[in-house]
Amino acid sequence: MSSARGGPPRRPSSAMEPPRAKEPPGEPPPPPASPQAPGGAAAGGGLFGWLRGRCLGRGLFVDPARDNFRAMTGLYSSIQPADSVYLSTRTHGAVFNLEYSPDGSVLTVACEQTEVLLFDPISSKHIKTLSEAHEDCVNNIRFLDNRLFATCSDDTTIALWDLRKLNTKVCTLHGHTSWVKNIEYDTNTRLLVTSGFDGNVIIWDTNRCTEEGCPHKKFFHTRFLMRMRLTPDCSKMLISTSSGYLLILHDLDLTKSLEVGSYPILRARRTTSSSDTTATSSSGPRAVGSPCHQNDSSPLSEKHMSRPSQREGGSPRNSLEVLTPEVPGERDRGNCITSLQLHPKGWATLLRCSSNTDDQEWTCVYEFQEGAPVRPVSPRCSLRLTHCIEEANVGRGYIKELCFSPDGRMISSPHGYGIRLLGFDMQCSELVDCLPKEAGPLQEIRSLYSHNDVVLTTKFSPTHCQIASGCLSGRVSLYQPKF
Repeated sequence: MSSARGGPPRRPSSAMEPPRAKEPPGEPPPPPASPQAPGGAAAGGGLFGWLRGRCLGRGLFVDPARDNFRAMTGLYSSIQPADSVYLSTRTHGAVFNLEYSPDGSVLTVACEQTEVLLFDPISSKHIKTLSEAHEDCVNNIRFLDNRLFATCSDDTTIALWDLRKLNTKVCTLHGHTSWVKNIEYDTNTRLLVTSGFDGNVIIWDTNRCTEEGCPHKKFFHTRFLMRMRLTPDCSKMLISTSSGYLLILHDLDLTKSLEVGSYPILRARRTTSSSDTTATSSSGPRAVGSPCHQNDSSPLSEKHMSRPSQREGGSPRNSLEVLTPEVPGERDRGNCITSLQLHPKGWATLLRCSSNTDDQEWTCVYEFQEGAPVRPVSPRCSLRLTHCIEEANVGRGYIKELCFSPDGRMISSPHGYGIRLLGFDMQCSELVDCLPKEAGPLQEIRSLYSHNDVVLTTKFSPTHCQIASGCLSGRVSLYQPKF
């Protein structure tokens, strides 16, 4: 686990505003002339251009949803600390994770000392304490729907819970051999996906869940695994490692079991290097886990690239791409990717990185670049650093969990004893509207401080204009607009 060395908060030295996309006029152009009329083609082209802009949601008056986002931005700009829920650290300890139910009616809190707390986020009232949810630290909570949720722990288990009957667990899942740190859920197949410090990603079939547990299988393994996420459409799996690599499984098929040597591995490379190209690797046992079995500062060696993939003419299912994301100031030093989140529309990934020397910490945004594969068997996606900001380097040994807002326009990031609301520009535009040609700084929209200890996690409500944060001493703070 990465650690961070204490230091004063730092702010970006300059505010760079990338050029904004030109917005179409508020009123539509006149109807095009008939095909027989002179100039009809030009007029028609103008109309089609306006319609295309409307489909993309460009402009101030053509998409009510975008007007709603601007209203939400105004609300977030007026947000203030509202309520704090503080219970004795003798009972629950540090707050490691926060999770709202999909309808925003329940806020769950994963605690250091075996407990899970449940609150009504609107009234800030305590609903229930699951005092012995696990036998060790509770690390992560994930809702499957509005009533079922899963928790994972350092006791190596995953537990399923039902909000309608919290006195007992629905079931306990056994399969990991070390601390379980992450839970994802595929709503299409109803498969639960977990990862832990044993390096395993395990699939659990909740369609066949009983009181004894769920059928499960090991899906993937790599050393130094930190976090695992699924894209919103579940077409890709991203895995971050403490050795600075980011692994992407393309054309994801969770129903297949990736045993040793059953998946192609692609060469590790810097995401910003145009000279690097991907290549398929050997499918033999030596290739498995090779990005993490090599020296931490070195990509995959060429000796693992002996045979091409057997599937020509297209990218194979579950093909693995290994990337080394560029981190500012870390070109010559390794880094640890401690936190990994995905944009709610799947446009970008959000990383919290710390240097191996523990003297720097960064929040970085990387755009997903979809395009034609370099080779027929290479993946169709890569990453490009678009925005970054240096963070307060405090909280040695603890991972700070950050998040996107539900609309993807803002980022809430733990920053010392508080949180910062960050945007891609000062207008809180969507990422696609303000993509810079070169990486630029994230813009600080607002800073909120209401804790007396290091903030470890933060979360936006999916339905209300509210943010929650939790700190090392056990306080949970809620922020919402005040007028």
